[in-house]
Amino acid sequence: MILAMAKFKLIGLLFLAAWMSNSCSQDEVDDMVLLPSNLQVEVEELERGEVLVRFSADNVNFFRVGFGVGDQAPERATGNQARFTYRNPGTYVITVQAHATESDFITETVSVEIPETNSGLSIPSTGYESPLEYDGYTLSWQDEFEGNSLASHWVHELGDGCPNLCGWGNNELQFYRRENTTVRDGYLIIQAKEEAVGGKNYSSSRIKTQEQAVFQYGRIDVRAALPKGQGIWPAVWMMGENIPQVGWPACGEIDIMEMIGGSQSGRDDTTHGTVHWDNNGSYANFGGSKTLSEGIFNDNFHVFSIIWDAEKIIWLLDNDPFHEIDIRPSALDEFRQPFFFLLNVAVGGNWPGNPNASTSFPQQMVVDYIRVFERN
Repeated sequence: MILAMAKFKLIGLLFLAAWMSNSCSQDEVDDMVLLPSNLQVEVEELERGEVLVRFSADNVNFFRVGFGVGDQAPERATGNQARFTYRNPGTYVITVQAHATESDFITETVSVEIPETNSGLSIPSTGYESPLEYDGYTLSWQDEFEGNSLASHWVHELGDGCPNLCGWGNNELQFYRRENTTVRDGYLIIQAKEEAVGGKNYSSSRIKTQEQAVFQYGRIDVRAALPKGQGIWPAVWMMGENIPQVGWPACGEIDIMEMIGGSQSGRDDTTHGTVHWDNNGSYANFGGSKTLSEGIFNDNFHVFSIIWDAEKIIWLLDNDPFHEIDIRPSALDEFRQPFFFLLNVAVGGNWPGNPNASTSFPQQMVVDYIRVFERN
């Protein structure tokens, strides 16, 4: 019995020694990693949804920053600050991690509120602006959108296109109404809204100069800031004045600017220039596009232009040509006739697809001016 008790005590002492040894070893390991301390985070809200996050900490090797969008994990930052632009209004939680090692860090979170007026609905204060003069041209017509109402050369197209052209020929989802057009502070603003109107779930506006102001040849500059988001489809375009007599596409269509909204590349950051016509009894079209090197068309004003004469049409973005068509063939004689302007923001349709949960409403196209120059 005495021997058994001695063995039991010995085993207990060995177990205690082993436990103490392991405990000390873990404490020693923990002591080797000195966590950062005094993590300070400052968030500055800039214009149009952009935020600047500054951060500092003691005993830090690197930072990771997350901006609370979707399921994105915090990403490693360069230096002591990071920028991010929110594309939709809402409350977001910014997370800053100060790391000693990849797995050893401390965390600080800050909430930021992005209002509608700061998420793309405000009017940009920056962007390209075209000149009032070009060598070899004379300014012959312009609308600078002064005052508080549309000039008399604009008329509204209303409704959903029914009964003759339901969905405006593209399965669009909006109902066009006057109330979605405003003129203020020197800008024309066309808004697309999510609201039940005329049996549709969305409203917008479409205006034109048909029978009021028509144009044939010259240089046309349109300075505009565009909306954004899946299913949003702004356009600045022209239609042949003879459409009541010959119909479409025999009247011809010149799309100075179209953009199909969406977050992926080739959508919110890309403008399309296209012509549509009747090619000896068959529908035809020819188009080109230009993608921004950075950002999207909602960020700043840009100038969308065409140079149009009896031989060709050239499309330009901020005075940089990106597409051209030779219109000398007889099958393209539609483009040697007078045309009128149309401006609209469509919602949904065959090309952009429908809005989804990522689409924020309202959206707006802001037009600063339209200028038409005739060659001397």
